[in-house]
Amino acid sequence: MTQVIAATGGPHVPIDLHALAASAGIAAEHVIPHGRDVAKIDLRVLESSEHVCSGGAHAPHYVVVTAITPTPFGEGKTTTAIGLAQGLTRLGERAVLTLRQSAMGPTFGIKGGAGGSGGARILPAERMNLHLTGDFHAITAAHNLLSAMIDNHLYHGNELDIDERTISWPRVLDVNDRALRHIVTGLGSRIDGITRQASFDITPASELMVIMSLATDLADLRRRLGHIVIGQSRSGEWISAEDLKAAGAMCAILRDALEPNLLRTGEGMPVLVHTGPFGNIATGCSSVIADRVAAAGVGDGGYILTEAGFGSDMGLERFIDLKCAVSRMRPSLAVVVVTIRALKAHSGRYRLVSGKDLPEEMLQENVEDVRVGAANLLKHLQIVRGFGITPVVAINVFPTDHDSEIEEVTRIAHDAGARVAACHPVTRGGEGCLDLAGTVVEACQEAGEAACPRPVYESQDDLRTKIAKLAELYGADGVDYTPAASRRLDDYERSDFGNLPVIVAKTPLSLSAEPGLKGVPTGWRLPVREVRLAAGAGYVYAICGSLSTMPGLSSHPAAERIDVDLDTGQIMGLR
Repeated sequence: MTQVIAATGGPHVPIDLHALAASAGIAAEHVIPHGRDVAKIDLRVLESSEHVCSGGAHAPHYVVVTAITPTPFGEGKTTTAIGLAQGLTRLGERAVLTLRQSAMGPTFGIKGGAGGSGGARILPAERMNLHLTGDFHAITAAHNLLSAMIDNHLYHGNELDIDERTISWPRVLDVNDRALRHIVTGLGSRIDGITRQASFDITPASELMVIMSLATDLADLRRRLGHIVIGQSRSGEWISAEDLKAAGAMCAILRDALEPNLLRTGEGMPVLVHTGPFGNIATGCSSVIADRVAAAGVGDGGYILTEAGFGSDMGLERFIDLKCAVSRMRPSLAVVVVTIRALKAHSGRYRLVSGKDLPEEMLQENVEDVRVGAANLLKHLQIVRGFGITPVVAINVFPTDHDSEIEEVTRIAHDAGARVAACHPVTRGGEGCLDLAGTVVEACQEAGEAACPRPVYESQDDLRTKIAKLAELYGADGVDYTPAASRRLDDYERSDFGNLPVIVAKTPLSLSAEPGLKGVPTGWRLPVREVRLAAGAGYVYAICGSLSTMPGLSSHPAAERIDVDLDTGQIMGLR
């Protein structure tokens, strides 16, 4: 049984980090304390164990938490994953949870932090949501070093003959700032650099973040950094970070950030928190390294829990087609999180606005709305099964939900042949997730060996075929490309990038590319307006609709409510 470490005290009360690590199967010599209540894990922990979750009757159970199509309020995947991990521990199972790190942009914006809530949260919450061990700052610095070296190369004669119009490498910052989406650099006198148009992305959208999440060790990180493409020469040659002699210094900045971070849940369970790729244009998953460390720790018969961003159409697809393709780890099953309010939203009868309360009528008992919106749940069960993975439905219950509505979702899931359990992670923590934990254990035992997931497309498919197969997964009738996107696809195919995986960057709020289309939209086509290359991360991504990689702040962002108690030093207003 996993040893539970008491989650006592505030931010100034130290905990026994070695005991916490031991509960995750990590020896003391691999624990690098980072303050009183957080540690990094030395990657040499993997040298002593070749054990990865590659399947077999005695391997760890690898469970991924996904969801139906989310609403602006979120469906509580992280909270459910934390509650499930605590529930498994209460059942006497060995379990380790791996999560992505919170980004400060959303923390100070509308969404808030990503460390759970109530009885299912990550501690210390302040560290989880603000800086943690500085990994995001390292990624920001390494990314912007490459940006600076590009402009410096242009200033000092442009030996590589870079075509300034093709430079695709932006700068990044972990703050939502719409004013930086489109900028001009090099203003001032001649010694201030070459004047050119540029841009900023939020740090989680950096290709470096994805590279960190997919790298298997330091050597793999260094190789991927060298493969980053920043633009083209005037003769059409691709220019890499290696060509600019920037990759080595970038790797030096990122060396320590490659080690995963050890935190705990509110009930004292170990959690490995590492990387935080932007879910729209990247994997939206925690790192391969964190999952491998967890697998080495829990051993045969234990449970590794992780989360895939957004719904199964986006997050789970990337988890399978990108992350698992790198890690070679095979999931046992997928937990599909659903809420009553989300099903009502997918009935199409309500209008939800980020930052505003739910419509009052949405909180009233209405089984019919749930029944209509459940078409979205059924579509996601179909998607999960299409990957060759067994689904378990987790109903994340809110205090305003009605028994009749919960019973209807249970009936619909059962009729679709899926296991289902209601859970109460926020109000009751691990105790409120015992039914879900028991259901997961039963499903894993019945499944036996881990599933062998089926990718959406074959690696030998050309880029347009891969995009078409993803569009079919979403339910589109076809794909429409802008002329610029079509030309770029041709460029990539001619340059031997056609064998790379593909991501479709679209709204997460609908199966379609239009956030207002709820339920299971039909009669629509996928509009690809732009295609970009992430050669270091190892994929191509097609951008659809009006997706932005630098969010803005609302009229009253969460930053307005965050402060510090000057008597105790406690941070107030984080959520």
